[in-house]
Amino acid sequence: MNMKPILFAFILFTFTAMSHAQTDKFAEFREMFRKELAAADVAGGSFVFIRDGKVLVDEHYGLANIEKQQRIDAHTIYHWASNTKPFTGIAIMQLRDRGLLKLDDPVTKYLPELRRIHNPFGSMDTITIRHLLTHSGGFRNGTWPWRNNKPWEPFEPTEWSQLVAMFPFTEVLFEPGSKFSYSNPGIVYLGRIIEEVSGESYEAYIDKNILRPLGMTRSYFDTTPPHLLKDRSHSYYVRDGKRTEGRFDANTGITVSNSGLNSSILDMVKYVTFLTGISEPPVSAGGRSGGIETMDRTDYNTVLKRSTLEEMWQPQLPAATDANGNPGFTTDIGFVFFIDASDSRKLVGHGGDQNGFLSYIDIEPATRTASVIVLNTNVVDRSALGGQDVVSRLRRSIRMLY
Repeated sequence: MNMKPILFAFILFTFTAMSHAQTDKFAEFREMFRKELAAADVAGGSFVFIRDGKVLVDEHYGLANIEKQQRIDAHTIYHWASNTKPFTGIAIMQLRDRGLLKLDDPVTKYLPELRRIHNPFGSMDTITIRHLLTHSGGFRNGTWPWRNNKPWEPFEPTEWSQLVAMFPFTEVLFEPGSKFSYSNPGIVYLGRIIEEVSGESYEAYIDKNILRPLGMTRSYFDTTPPHLLKDRSHSYYVRDGKRTEGRFDANTGITVSNSGLNSSILDMVKYVTFLTGISEPPVSAGGRSGGIETMDRTDYNTVLKRSTLEEMWQPQLPAATDANGNPGFTTDIGFVFFIDASDSRKLVGHGGDQNGFLSYIDIEPATRTASVIVLNTNVVDRSALGGQDVVSRLRRSIRMLY
């Protein structure tokens, strides 16, 4: 008896059954995504799921501008906030690979102004680039401690001299390298190092060395170019059941390396595809209606070697809690990227939260799979959401798709 046809039929049946099961999961998550956003009164958001270079789910919900009834689609430009930080980390690793700096170089080699900071644990010269990449330099969390959110205040400090003026009033909070504690200033210092080493502004360097090579033509920092304003999303807050608007087109100033990126889902798929290491471009239905379009093939090694990316994803310090014992983001910190190894799988990624925008990017390197969630509304009162923000709730549900 010839068993080959039977074996082939069994494999085909199994593959078809798995495909149907996966399709059912995607349909279930689409419905959950919409219900969660509607229940939280989120104005609009997007979700993308990618495997092996293909966009398997491409979901867009709600409005980018409530007043104008502007629909969210794949061209909508969001603010990605702290999802800028991995771009800064990638740039530092590029400069390391090019022999222009070392991770164990003292930060003061490039920024001698930091010697004005009070360090009760020793010399400021002991704080290294590696410490900044792992949020272990001992610096505080927030960039600007005197914000009162007045309409006349700049959104963030606009000049390096403003940060330098704070240094004599700044203190290192714990022994550098001893523990993790999320720090926006530490990432700002990395951005300044990129400028000192490259001789270019942070924005110009990232554009030339990451955005353009990846074909991210709808990505930029801070204020929106006029030709992209039609696609720029507004942002919102929901407090005590009332909706207010965030600042439109806010300028992150000197903190741009920490949180200044604006980008469309179309472009962020290109970035995530680079992270997952696929040589084939993502493919979907395309079109202005919301689908992700086919993209050009890119040699990702021109941006960063795969081995260097994987180096960034190796655990450096536990990150389940910060220096004050507060709950952290995931389980470990690599170089800028967070690592979640809390179950049988390993995810790496980063989140963003600023001016009403929320986002999270998760990548599973082993399966070349990734998900992207971004919302234009921050629900400040989370008591109705079981104590969690919408993105955290959705991330937990996404696990069923991997």
